[in-house]
Formats: sequence, structure tokens, C-alpha cells
Amino acid sequence: MDKLILWHWQQRRMALLFLNFPDGELKFIPMDVIDCPKHGSIIYHPSILPRHRGASAINWTLIQGDKKAGFTIFWADDGLDTGPILLQRECDVGQNDTVDDLYNRFLFPEGVKAMVEAVHLIADGKAPRIPQPKEGATYEGIQKKENAEISWDQPAAALHNWIRGHDKVPGAWATINDQVVTFYGSSLLDASVPAGQELAIRGASRPGLVTKNGLVIFGNDGKMVLVRNLQFQDGKMIPASKYFSADETTTLELTEEEKKMAEDIKAIWKGILSNVPVIEDSTDFFKSGASSMHVVRMLEEIKQKYSGLQLQNEDVYMATKFADFIQMAVRKLRGEDGEEELVIDYVSKNVNNMTVNMPYQCFINGQFVNADDGKTYDTINPTDGSVIASVSSASLADVDRAVAAAKEAFENGEWGRMNARERGRLMYKLADLMEEHQEELATIESIDSGAVYTLALKTHIGMSVQTFRYFAGWCDKIQGATIPISQARPNHNLTFTKKEPIGVCAIVIPWNYPLMMLAWKSAACLAAGNTLVLKTAQVTPLTALKFAELSAKAGFPKGVINILPGSGGLVGQHLSKHPDVRKVGFTGSTPTGKEIMKSAATNLKKVSLELGGKSPLIIFSDCELDKAVKMGMGAVYFNKGENCIAAGRLFVEESIHDEFVRKVVEEIKKMKIGDPLDRSTDHGPQNHKAHLEKLLKYCETGVKEGATLVYGGRQVCRPGFFMEPTVFTDVEDHMYIAQEESFGPVMVISKFKNGDVDGVLQRANTTEYGLASGVFTKDISKALYISEKLEAGTVFINTYNKTDVAAPFGGFKQSGFGKDLGEEALHEYLRTKAVTVEY
Repeated sequence: MDKLILWHWQQRRMALLFLNFPDGELKFIPMDVIDCPKHGSIIYHPSILPRHRGASAINWTLIQGDKKAGFTIFWADDGLDTGPILLQRECDVGQNDTVDDLYNRFLFPEGVKAMVEAVHLIADGKAPRIPQPKEGATYEGIQKKENAEISWDQPAAALHNWIRGHDKVPGAWATINDQVVTFYGSSLLDASVPAGQELAIRGASRPGLVTKNGLVIFGNDGKMVLVRNLQFQDGKMIPASKYFSADETTTLELTEEEKKMAEDIKAIWKGILSNVPVIEDSTDFFKSGASSMHVVRMLEEIKQKYSGLQLQNEDVYMATKFADFIQMAVRKLRGEDGEEELVIDYVSKNVNNMTVNMPYQCFINGQFVNADDGKTYDTINPTDGSVIASVSSASLADVDRAVAAAKEAFENGEWGRMNARERGRLMYKLADLMEEHQEELATIESIDSGAVYTLALKTHIGMSVQTFRYFAGWCDKIQGATIPISQARPNHNLTFTKKEPIGVCAIVIPWNYPLMMLAWKSAACLAAGNTLVLKTAQVTPLTALKFAELSAKAGFPKGVINILPGSGGLVGQHLSKHPDVRKVGFTGSTPTGKEIMKSAATNLKKVSLELGGKSPLIIFSDCELDKAVKMGMGAVYFNKGENCIAAGRLFVEESIHDEFVRKVVEEIKKMKIGDPLDRSTDHGPQNHKAHLEKLLKYCETGVKEGATLVYGGRQVCRPGFFMEPTVFTDVEDHMYIAQEESFGPVMVISKFKNGDVDGVLQRANTTEYGLASGVFTKDISKALYISEKLEAGTVFINTYNKTDVAAPFGGFKQSGFGKDLGEEALHEYLRTKAVTVEY
């Protein structure tokens, strides 16, 4: 018996005896506190009885490839898990779920809730007793090592189920080079066959492949399974990727100080392994009787004595013998285990008179890795529709790994102990590397998002560099305050506040400015001392992955920055619900922002949202007309209209309306539409095909509703996703295009009566959005009055699109809340703690 806890419900005068048995069953015995007859015993069982019975039932659920798992709470009887059922709960089983995954996600947290419910039902006399049929099977045999050998004549899915079902205990095994080797950590691999060194496995019709990500094995259907760790007969566990180099390490000579540490660790082992007379070099931690609980104890005792030695549970499993453990600990203390060389598989292209090297895998815990399930998707060049790269598509398991890495880096890693100025130094170094690679980054941005190269160089990349430099300067200037409070004489009190990082932050960015949106959020997040998991937009992942490479080269510790390409519905949703994520920063659509808020409520995580817009731009007759035309076009067509603060609707005073429209059309005709890498191009392709199609339908709707299509509204007749800059006039307030954002190169113009300031203000504010706005007039009093009355987070006067890293940016109403940029952005990634001391 591992644990004995007594829970007491005073109001119901009941207590609950919680017994955690080694076989994984939890037995809960409700009983009277006062000397009364017993209610009987109820037992928690990790399976849906009677489908699977026995202590190994949850393992068998995975071995069988069941799509559903769950638990049963039943009344104890003299049989084998055959007593009447009180209640049951089910959950879905993911393709790569392990026993630990199911316990952590469902069986434990939901089991505790269900047990409380069961006890209340018993106390109220409402607990059912549902007889269960006698059918059902018990699978105690799978706990025996001799029964866990892998049978190779099976499909890959069956091999995977067998390995994950036996993971931890007793371990699925095969014979390699005449010794038993146990396989741990499997996942299905849906990809092309990777490069690797062949490894013969007895009984397998095809050799395995030792690759940089692990051991690839093949089912009889030709499909693949990836195995991450291998354990030999002597108990030593290694990463499967290191199979052929497992014995290449040389033994270190220890210094006197290191020998003292070894003796201290030996004493810790002796305290745990009390049954072992002498701890020798060959003493195996687990074979001497230690369990997983002892691993935690041992590491914590070491940490107390040697705080600079950061060890993980996995380190013990990888070095189970004392001599190996000491060698590993010394290497870590010296920093020799160090930074493994960053291995990057690039997609390389000769483009824009240079060779660009683009990572395409997930970036998790300082390494580029394939998605856990091996899935990929193609990212497309919008200029011609060609495939740039096949990019890893992150799975739920990848999200969990990335969050775990970020949490570890924040709580126990070097980042959490780093002083603020050192943090700033790393951010400055990263900014320098981004600037050094600015032409390559701008080229990647152009081919992946369609951004005109010159704009990408100046704004997409240039402002990203500026953002990191700006927030690097804030790192050592984050401070609290002292606060006078009422004194209870004769005591004296001091109250002060501390600004602290929040922890793991999830950042979800859009596709219109892939690197700049990353920088706007990540720089503030990192300056505040947090760690992050960032989900790229699915259609524009490449500059974020290049950024990940540069962050590693800048020296950011592992786990601080994690980048996941993939589906927003899958990855973004899981991040916003994840219990270890404490803050979500999101830029995107308003409907998606609302869903993120719902998900974030699961653990009340902090949220900041920059959402949709329909920004009004009011142009008065007393403006500088040529400037208003130029700026008005920039307000709409900047970055192909794929701009969150784009002027979604122009209100032009009646007396200058026709001339304004004429001048706009004249200027549009001068614009060069074409290859974004051509330095003379003004207007590149829309970001992706689906967005182009949406814009064309938007224009069709405008025509159907009666607006006048003055220019454009069509796809350009050439390869790629090009759309003509478009102008609508005679747009009435009730029309769809007057109310909804196009997020494209569509100018929507409405007239307003001469001198009707309050009337046009009312029309401008009749929208649920409030991201940005603008006004053109020479009358400064009118301009300030308008700026005061407009309901938007940003107001531009006689300019537009003028954002700066020092100026806070964010919306009102359904355009979201919270700020990017400026000092205010830091507060989105900090929490305030008040400390009061009596002296």
C-alpha cells in the first residue's frame, strides 16, 4: 500500500478512506465517523467494466486499440471486479495516447470528481447497484515480461498498440544482437521513410532504422512506428537514436570536488536503498528495489545539496547504475552534456539571388523534430501556387511536449534563474541575428505570405527587429512600488509590490504578418521572463521556424521558445485549454477569439485578444487632398489589404467625393501588380487561395446589394492568387460590405453631407469593431474632437498605418482587449504581487 489518506466530510458526518494499491486500483471505503454500521466498500477501476477486468485493464485497452477508455466505480464483492456498478465515465483514446496520458488527462482528475459524486450518492441513499454481466476477461498475464514479446507479423498500428500498452510495465521487447531490448515511447509515423542506419531485429521481416528521431520499425502493412527509447538487459536505457553510439562515451576523471559530490550522492542512494549493504559502481537503482517515487526523492535530495545540478526523472532511467549516474551528473555539472549540436533539416531554395535555408519541423525544447504522429502539410507560394515545403503538422502530443518543456524551463531551468540584464542581452543578440539574416527572412516572408519584398524588408522584418530591441531594453526596468498603508500602532508596516512573470504563455498568431506578429507578442512575453509556446498560422509557418533557429543560435535555453506549425482548431484550441498554460495572447478573427476565451476559462488563464476590425477613415473637404488620396490608398491597400488596421470604410465629405474617387482610380492604374520579389512591384498576391476566393465573393455581394463597383473586383489573369485593387462607391450603411471586414484590397467609400461632423461620427461608430480609425482635416480642433469621440483603440490624424514599437496597440469592443507594443504590453505578461511586512 503506497498511501493512506483520511478525508472527512463534517456536514455529512462521513469519512472516506483512500487506499492507493500498487496494482493501480483505488479503493474508497465510506464509513461512519461515529460508531455506526458500515456503508460498504466501493472500488475505482481504470476500465469500463465488464469489458476489461484485472489490474492491467487500462493497458489492455491500448493493446486492443480501443477507441474508448474510462473508469468504473463499483461495489466490492468476493469476485474479481464483478460487484454491482455504481457509475462509469468514458473518454476518447488518441492515436498516440499512453497509459500516463489517459491517467493524467482523464482517469485521475475525473476519477476524483466521480468518487466525490459517488460518496454523496451513498450518503443520500441514491447510489445505484447495477449488476454487471459475468462476461468479460481479465488480462493479468500482460504484466509478465515473458508475455510481452513483440510479434512482428502485424500491421504497424497493432505493433504501436502493443508497445504503448506495455509501456512502463513490463515493457514490450524484442531480441536485437542476441539480447533482450525493451521498447518505450512509440508513436505512429505517417511520413516518407526517413534516412537511418539499418538494425536487424529477430523475427522482423524488415530491419529497423536508427534515425535521428528514434528507431523506426515496420508493420507487415509497410507502415511505420517510431520508438523513442530502448532499455537493455542490464537496465540501461538510451534514446533509440543513440543505439549505435551508446558505448562511445569515455569515462571522466573526477576532481576532488566532484569526488566529494559522488560520495554525497552515494549517501543519498544508501538512504533510499537501505536493503543494499554497500553502494558500488555496479549497483542498479531500480534492480535494488527503488520505484518511481524514489526517483523524485533522490533528485530532490540532490537538488538540496547541489542546486546548480539540474536533473530530470528521465536522467535516472537513462543511467540506472551508480557509476553511470555519477558520470552523467558530472557531465551535466560541467556543462559537457550541453548543448547538443542543433540538427536542422532544411528545405533550401535558390531564390531572390540567394540560397534560403528553411527549417520545416516543429521546434520543441530546443530541437527541430517531426510531429509526434509524423503528419505534414504543404505550405504554398501564393505567387504561383507551387509547394515550398512539406511542414510538420503538430499533434496534441506535440502541444503537451512543448508546454511541458516551457514549464520545465520556467520553473527549474536556467531561464527562471537568469537575471534580467542577461535576459535582455539574449534578446539583443537575437535582434542582431534577425537583422543579420534580414534579407533571407524577408525572402522567406515574400514566398510564403506574398508580401512585397521591399515591404517585408522594411516592415515585416524591420519592425520585428525593432520590437525585440525595444523590449530587450525593458528587461531590467520592470519594477514595483512601495505603498503607504494604515499603521496599527505601535507596529510599523511596509507594503511593496513585485511584478512577476506569469509562467507558460501560449501565443497564436495570424498569417498576414507572420514574423512581425510573432515579435509583437513574443518580445514582451520574453522580456517579462515568461516562456512560450507559439502556434504559427497554418499557411505561413516558415519565418517563425527560421526565427526558432536564430533563437537557438542566440543562446536561448531549451524550452524557453517552442514553435508549433499546424491546425488552429487542433493546436490552438488545445493550447487555450491546457492547464499548464497561464496566459494566451491571440491575434485573429473575432469568432475565434470568443472560442479562445471560452477555452481559457477552464483554468481562468489570462487572455489578451487583438481581433477583427472595420476601421473608419473620415476625410473632410478641408484636408490636403493629394495627401489624403495617397494615405487613404495606403490605409486600404498596404500589404495587399491584409492588414488588421486597414481602413475598412472611408467616409468622404460630399464636396470632394467625386474628385477623391477619380484621383484614387488614377493612382491604382499606375500600380504594378506582380512578383513580390521584383523590387518595382507595388501589389503582390493574396496570402492563399481560400482567402482570394472569399474576397471575390465579398465583391460579388457588394454588387448584388447595389454598391457601385468603380474598379477591380476580379482576379488578375495570371498564375497565383492575385486580385485587382478594388473600389466601391455608393455604399449604404446597411450593406454587408459596409459592416464586415474584407481583409483585402477593397476600398469601400461612403459619402457624408458637408459639415455633418456629428452625423459622420455616429455612422463611423455604428460598428461592433473598434481597432483603429483615422481622420484627415486641417482643422486641429475638429481633429481632436473626432479623435475623442471615435470608439477605437488607435486614432490616426492626417496619417495612417503609423505604428511604433513604443506606442501601445489594441482594440475596443469586439476588436478585443489588451495591448501589444509599448510599456503596456509588458503588463499583459506580468502579474502583480503585494507583500506586507511588519517590523
